[in-house]
Amino acid sequence: MRIHIATDHAGFEFSAELQQHLIEAGHEVVDHGPVAYEALDDYPAFCIRAAEAVVADQRSGVESLGVVFGGSGNGEQIAANKVEGVRAALVWNLSTAELARQHNDANVISIGARQHSVDEVFSFVDAFIAEPFSGDERHARRIAQVGAYETDGTLVDTPAPRVRS
Repeated sequence: MRIHIATDHAGFEFSAELQQHLIEAGHEVVDHGPVAYEALDDYPAFCIRAAEAVVADQRSGVESLGVVFGGSGNGEQIAANKVEGVRAALVWNLSTAELARQHNDANVISIGARQHSVDEVFSFVDAFIAEPFSGDERHARRIAQVGAYETDGTLVDTPAPRVRS
């Protein structure tokens, strides 16, 4: 499988170690940056490029996923989710890594490099890669609803919000 990776300064060392781990596991790794440690770098372009590459690969039939890193992973997840077709999930334990795939068919995960050990990161990424989408109708339906909103603003008819005082 092809794995697209991006980070910022906070995840720079984790990214290098994860790339080696993935290559040793037989995956093809594409590093979207940065190429050198820079304490004041900005993550959005790196993460957006990785997310765009995942979507482009998947649309052309190439099996691929993405991993983005930052200090907390929050900003990197937000940046990746700006790309149409990306479902990026913030992962902080094995369960969230597995559920990101099972229930949300996530194609990118974001991890806080300052929150976890290298071994934890390896386990999260390995679980994410190994876990298939369940295909359950309810999950597919919800993913389609989010996709419809993303592409044309369509919302499934739901009850109006209630104001309480």
